[in-house]
Amino acid sequence: MEDLFSLNSKLKLEEYEFSSDDFELASESSKENFMTKTPPTSYLQDALRRLKENKVAMVSIGFLIIVCIFAFIGPFLVKGDYTTQYRGDENLFPCLRYPFGTDKLGRDLMVRTMYGTRVSLIVGIFASFIVLIIGTIYGAISGYFGGRVDAIMMRILDLIYSIPDVLVVILLSIGISQPMKSFVNSSSSEFAKKIGVLGPALISIFIAFGLLYWVGMARIIRGQVLMLKKQEFVTAVEALGGSKKRIIRRHLFPNCIGQVIVMTAMQIPSAIFLESFLSFLGIGVSAPMTSLGALAADALGGIYSYAYRLIIPSLLLSLMILSLNLFADGLRDALDPRLKK
Repeated sequence: MEDLFSLNSKLKLEEYEFSSDDFELASESSKENFMTKTPPTSYLQDALRRLKENKVAMVSIGFLIIVCIFAFIGPFLVKGDYTTQYRGDENLFPCLRYPFGTDKLGRDLMVRTMYGTRVSLIVGIFASFIVLIIGTIYGAISGYFGGRVDAIMMRILDLIYSIPDVLVVILLSIGISQPMKSFVNSSSSEFAKKIGVLGPALISIFIAFGLLYWVGMARIIRGQVLMLKKQEFVTAVEALGGSKKRIIRRHLFPNCIGQVIVMTAMQIPSAIFLESFLSFLGIGVSAPMTSLGALAADALGGIYSYAYRLIIPSLLLSLMILSLNLFADGLRDALDPRLKK
């Protein structure tokens, strides 16, 4: 057996004997074809590239840009505002002068739709900003300190989860309605005028978001911090004497930025839908200010004769929420490094 093994090894060595004539230097063209040089990219640059490759997300962004131009720039390009009434032009169907028609008071519905879209977007963005600030701070503190502090803070979240949000908005709206009216009537400042335009219902929506809607964000950030605080770089910062505030602000929170952005983007359509729902029920924006939900509620009175009054704000609201959700999904996929090709 040993002789057969040695003979087999000798034959293999003889089979693979090479000389210097068997080798030659590779040409420059073959080197370029063998190795592909890619420029170094950062995490955000790579995420932006993946987002651009997502056609659905890019179409959603394009639609949202058009909606923002319609809501924030459009009112400066038309005559009148959401309160202007044109006598003799009541209940007109869509025409060249009034592309969306007019309501029973002679107000241009296209202008009112512009302002209504602006109100819905502002409510969604501002409410999401409230959720972002409170949720990230609360979740980061709970996850980093852990132990008894984490247990107490999580039980507070469980308690907040059990509170019905719509009921809170209604009660807050009723509770602050009279004090707000007294403040607006007794003060002549610009701040009081803006508060009067918003109305107690919108103020109560902002307060409700600050009280209730940040719990989901807090749970996400807590889970990320619990995972990150066991990493070696956090241990190194602690060994070097870094304060807990600095560790949360400079090391833990930046590593959660992907989840924070995605959760914030997903919170905007939720806030827009809540405001439109409450305005549709009549407890949203105060007249004469309007929103997409209030426009849909006003259209119910003439739904058989003027159905387009209901279709236009409802379709715009649906497409806007759909685009925001699709954009948030694309953003989540782009910021997830596990999906990197």
